[in-house]
Amino acid sequence: MSILLFAMLGVFIFMMFRRNKKAQQQQAQLQSQFAPGVEVMTSFGLFGRIVDIDDAENKVTLELSPGNLATVHRQAVTKIVEPAAVPEAESPAVPDDASSLTEREGSSAAAPLETPDETSKRLNDEGKKDS
Repeated sequence: MSILLFAMLGVFIFMMFRRNKKAQQQQAQLQSQFAPGVEVMTSFGLFGRIVDIDDAENKVTLELSPGNLATVHRQAVTKIVEPAAVPEAESPAVPDDASSLTEREGSSAAAPLETPDETSKRLNDEGKKDS
């Protein structure tokens, strides 16, 4: 029985070391991709572009927005952000002008608007139905 217990403990320790080694390899592979101009995300959720890397002090300078710089520890950068591909063929979601926001001359008339008194009466009647 004790042999089985020691075998399970040995497997557990082996798996733990293996997992740590994989994590270190992934971190080293990620840090090898660091270069000025790369979009990254930090472990605390800041997004920015790498401006400068100081290997001697393990620091990375990030540009969070134009003119705003932040210096973080190299290990705080946890992810390289890939830019999302935007399909060129789609029309823009926002029109260039306000023509689509107004009624066209040939279109049917919209429903007539309620007066404030009619609106309050309708809302009061709906409230009575719920009770």
